Order: sequence, then structure tokens, then C-alpha cells
Amino acid sequence: MVHPLRFQGLAVAAVVAMGSAIASAQPADPPPQQDKIEQSTDLERAAERENEQAALSAELFYEILVGEMAAQEGALTDAQALMMEAARSSNNENLYRRATELAVQSRSGDRALRNARAWLEAYPESRAANRAVLRILVVMNRIADSASYLRREVELTPQANRSATFLAITQLYNNASDKPLAADVVEQALEIDLKDPQNGPMAWATIGHMRLIAGQKPAALQALQNGAKLSPESGAIALLAMELLESGSAEVEPLVKRYLEKNHSPQLRLTYTRVLLGQKRNADAKNQLQLITREAPEFPEAWAMLANLQLQDNELDAADVSLTQFSSLLPKLPEGVGRSAGESQLYLLRADLAEKRQRYDEADIYLQRIPDSANLLSVQARRADLLARQGKVKEARALIQAIPANGPNQKRLKQIAEVQLLRDAGLNKDAYALQAQLLSQFPDDVELAYDTAMLAERAGNFSEMERLLRDIIKRAPDFKHAYNALGYSYADRNIKLEEAQTLIQTALDMEPGDPFITDSLGWVNFRRGNLNEAEKLLEQAYAKRQDAEIAAHLGEVLWALGKQDRAQLVWRQGLKADSSNDTLLETLKRLKVTP
Repeated sequence: MVHPLRFQGLAVAAVVAMGSAIASAQPADPPPQQDKIEQSTDLERAAERENEQAALSAELFYEILVGEMAAQEGALTDAQALMMEAARSSNNENLYRRATELAVQSRSGDRALRNARAWLEAYPESRAANRAVLRILVVMNRIADSASYLRREVELTPQANRSATFLAITQLYNNASDKPLAADVVEQALEIDLKDPQNGPMAWATIGHMRLIAGQKPAALQALQNGAKLSPESGAIALLAMELLESGSAEVEPLVKRYLEKNHSPQLRLTYTRVLLGQKRNADAKNQLQLITREAPEFPEAWAMLANLQLQDNELDAADVSLTQFSSLLPKLPEGVGRSAGESQLYLLRADLAEKRQRYDEADIYLQRIPDSANLLSVQARRADLLARQGKVKEARALIQAIPANGPNQKRLKQIAEVQLLRDAGLNKDAYALQAQLLSQFPDDVELAYDTAMLAERAGNFSEMERLLRDIIKRAPDFKHAYNALGYSYADRNIKLEEAQTLIQTALDMEPGDPFITDSLGWVNFRRGNLNEAEKLLEQAYAKRQDAEIAAHLGEVLWALGKQDRAQLVWRQGLKADSSNDTLLETLKRLKVTP
């Protein structure tokens, strides 16, 4: 059966053609003169063109309509083919765009690329068409083929808008599988801007980001230097420096500090603060947050982060003031998700403050105010922790067990929360027994096996810990944490020290500069009597992460070397970072030191 819409389209053409036919059937006029004959011929030709256009319009209308109906019915392959036919017959750019969109929706990269290239061939100056080809090539992971289109995209972008384009480029290529190749392609495309004082810094920052995610840190540092030569005051270069600082390149921090001294940007200072927090440099992070709250007191996130650090340092009255400021700014947040998240954060911090003041009922009231059901497990786990702190472990476990679990993953998360509750309550044997049950359900989960090994050690079951870690090393030889944990356990118990050092060195070779693995290597050197090497390694680790356990080890080595003043300073800093750290407290008790 012929589609009824086909008749409708043909009817439109027939009506138009019929009008011409009626006009030509009227009574003939007297024979015209020659100029009138030529005029009549021109009119007839125009009428013929109108007839042809009418027929074409009807056909085009049909193809577009049927194509859209096919798209609505899910027949995307047919839809894009019909739309492409309509685009070619009409040479309409919007139809080329639509045909490309439908091909993308059909999840056919080849069809999408073919349509986008046809669009670009028809409209070679179209930035939208070029961009479509570029994006499709990158999504198809044809990075080398995208180079010329990326260069064209940069060329077609007005100078004033290129900074936004450079930012979009990093997002576009972030998921490329061959990241070094992607970095090469980007650098070649941006070559025309690398010496431009206006766009050069942003171009170098883009290249530096691409080099960094490609694992080419020296090239990223060089890009930073090149961009800084053009404009040391560039925010883009400052952001790249923060990325490099986060990756462990401490030498770029002066550039970040100089920028922030001259440019009062709370957003960039907050980014710097997050880098510092990631490196456990809480004191430095707090200083930055205090600067933000003085320079931009209307910045709510800074108050919340400052309150969190003040709570960690037991500065309860100061935290209360910060939370009051944060609460007063919440109404200024956009309604919806942003404000809801802010309220949840406020209630969590208020609960922490009440808990530290040992007002457990008040803390529980704040936790129950959190509206987001997506946080149900974490909120109930916090409420359970409050009960456990009051010695009500049985009630705490019941609270977690009563949480609804939709599916095996949520059931697993519930069990993990219960294990953590028992571990934090000091019930290591019970925690290990429950964790072992969980591992039996997911025996191939390496991370779960690792956590089970750590709990076995806490429970005093060293043989089981060793068995689990050696099994992980056998099954996942690139799992560096297993090597480090086994080596550190040997070093901490002062046994098998040569093997311990080999294991830890293997882990460090996989992750050079890692502060926690470096701490383990320093500790095994201390056990083997290499005090100077131990001091050097532990100072390196502590410079990167001011962690309480690293502070415990460094302080003990310094103490053994006769550097008591430095040791006590490090221990005081460690206590400030975490006053409940078991390793640090045990060290101070054993050495009979009150720093």
C-alpha cells in the first residue's frame, strides 16, 4: 500500500501544476508581435521553473515529514537516510545538521561521519559542520584524523573567543585512549597562537593540561614556563600550576602564590585550598580559607570548609561562628539541588559540632533533618556511629541492618558500613569475621580482599593477612598496595626486613614519590639501622603529606638521632592533624614523651 502522506505530497504538486494548465487553456489572444512573443516565452520558462520547484517542494516536504516520523518511531537509520536525501536535494544546511544528529542518535559512527562530511563539503565555511566532523572523529577515537579539523576549528574561532575554545578542546580530548597522540594533535593545532600575548598563555595552559594527563609531566612543566613568559598574571597558567602542584610538582607553588597575591579571586584561591587539602596540608588550607572569608565573606563554600577544618582542630567556638555565617548565606544559593546540598552539609557539620561537645541527642536531631534520601546509608551510618560512641553497639548495628537494600550492591554497601562501625568501635575480631563473610560472596574482588587482609592484621591474624596479600600479588601483580602493606607489616613487627624492603621498593617503583609508600621505605630503613636514610625518606614523605602516622615515624627517627626539638615539633603537628591516631599515641606512650 502506498503511504497516504505520499498522496498528500503529490496532490500539492498537482494543484500547482493544474493552475498553470488552466491558465494555458484560456482563449487565445490575437497573434502577438515579436517582443511579446519573447516575453511570453520568458513567462512560460518561469512557469516551468515554478512547476518544477513546486514538485520539488512537495517531495522535500514528504521526505522531511516521513523522516521525522521514522525518528519518532525509533527507526533512526531510515530517518537519517531520508533526511540526508532531503538535505542533498535542497542543499539546506539545517537538514544536513538534522541528518547528522539522527545518525549520531542511531549510534552509527560511520553514518554520522559520512553525513557530517557531506555537510562540510556542501558548506565548507560552516564552523558547525567542521565541529561536527571533529567531535565525531574524536568520539570514534580517530585522533590522528581529527588534526586538520581541529586546526580549522581554531582558525574559524574569532580571536576574542579562543579562550573558551581552548577550554572546550581539553574536555573534547580528555577521553582519548592515546593521550600522548591527543596532546601532539592539540599542540600542532594551537601553534598559530603560541606566541600571541593575548591567547598564547591559554594555549600553553591547554597544551600543559593535555601533556599532564598524558603522563608527560616534563612537557607540562615546559608548557607552564612558556605560558608564564608570555603572561605571568594569566589565570589559565595559574590553574595549570595548581594541576601540577596537585600531581606532586612542588616547584610550581611560588607561581601560584604570586598569582593569588596579586589577583583576589576567591574561586582560584578555593581551588588552591582543595589542592592543599588533598595533600593533607590542613594548616595551609585553613590559612587560605581565612583569607577567602575576609576578602569575600559572601562565599558560602569557604565558610563550610573552614568550619570543617576548625572542627578537626577542636576549635569548636570558631567552628560555631563559621557555621552561623554559612547558614546565613544559604538562602542566597539557587533553589533546588544547590541549596538542598548546602542544607545537608550544614546539618552534617552541625551534627559533628554537637558530637564533639558530647551532645549526642542534638547531633542525632541534625542528622535526621537531612532530606536527601540518596544519602540515607551514609546518614544512618553516622547515626549508628553516634550510638556506638555511647556504647550502644547492638542498637547501632540494628540501625544499619534496618536500612532498605534494593539489590546486591546496596546490600554490600550496608555490610561494609557495618564492618566499619565494628572496626571504629575497636571490635576488630567481629569486624574481620563480617568482612570475611563479605569476601566469600565476592571472592574475585581484589580491593575487598585487601580490606579483609588489613582487618585480619588488626584482629591479630597475621598468617591470614599474609596469605591474602600474597594471593593478591599473585592475581594482580600491579596492585601496589598489597606489596606495601605486606612489607610495612614485616617492618612494623621487625621481621623479614630484607624481604620487607624489597616489597616496599617494588610498590614505590610502581608509584614513585607516593608519600605513604615512601614512609614505609623510611620505616624499614629505620628498623634496619639506616637512620640517616630513614630520616631523608621520612622528611620527603612528610613534606608531601602532613599525616599523623608519618609524623609518628619521622618523630621517632629524629628522636633516635638526638634531634628532640624537631621530633617534638613534628609530633605536635601530627597530634593537631589527628589527635586520635593509634600509631602516634602508641609511639608517644612507648617513648614516654609529652610534646
